[in-house]
Amino acid sequence: MSDRRQTNAFSVDVEDYFHVSAFAGRIAPADWERWPRRVEAATEIMLDLLAEHGALATFFILGWVAERHPALVRRIAAEGHEVASHGYAHERVWSQSPETFRGDVGRTRRLLEDIAGVPVRGYRAASFSVSDATLWAFDILAEEGYRYSSSVYPIRHDHYGSPAWPRQPHRPRGATGVIEIPVATLRLFGRNLPCGGGGYFRLSPSYRLTRWALREANRRDGEPSVVYFHPWELDSEQPSVPGLPLTTRLRHYTNIARMPRRLSWLLRDFRWDRMDSLFLDRDAALGQDASCAKAG
Repeated sequence: MSDRRQTNAFSVDVEDYFHVSAFAGRIAPADWERWPRRVEAATEIMLDLLAEHGALATFFILGWVAERHPALVRRIAAEGHEVASHGYAHERVWSQSPETFRGDVGRTRRLLEDIAGVPVRGYRAASFSVSDATLWAFDILAEEGYRYSSSVYPIRHDHYGSPAWPRQPHRPRGATGVIEIPVATLRLFGRNLPCGGGGYFRLSPSYRLTRWALREANRRDGEPSVVYFHPWELDSEQPSVPGLPLTTRLRHYTNIARMPRRLSWLLRDFRWDRMDSLFLDRDAALGQDASCAKAG
């Protein structure tokens, strides 16, 4: 019997729980070394789940993590997954100057390639922090050897999001050499609804709702969708960070214990591949988007 499941792109942002942008007010980068690192064990759980379901994925890895866990980076590459860049220290793009950003993405790409022995072609900004105000980032990425970015989530959110940007892969206006591949959304009732994983997947009252939304996005758009997760979302034993606002605490810790089972269902119900395999061979066919100010 033929497999009619849609093939989508599975991606993982490899960062530890203390790297989360919402924790920045409680845990300064200078204090990261004081917190127990759990990213390697949590990422290995993710790798085991992917192997169990015969799925391939793209891993956007922080340079900070790669320096401290090179064996993890090598395992990701050895198991056939794509090694991609999440920048070095989880700094939002809008907080960096173009010169600082260039140093960050160039350093991280060289580091990952030295460790993994494979080309690094993809980049994802911390907290989806590329927007109209940081269009210069695309040219810098191209000049530093990247082929694509997945740094925009075209939704409304209090910490990130660019809802007016295109929902499909495109060349951002004025950019050359790099395509932007947004995280999955479903256009419904005049709004872009998130269906690309992360906290929305974990906090959803029903897995079936997410499955329906992703299938509907596939059907309407006629192309692969991108989902993303974090290793810490599988780590129910991570230390509790004190002093967090209630909203932040609820967003971060709710349903973590349910994630391994929900991810197993997701991996079962769709087919999954690396982002470079699904999108880069279509690169030449993409035209440049004349304006990022459309939700289309």
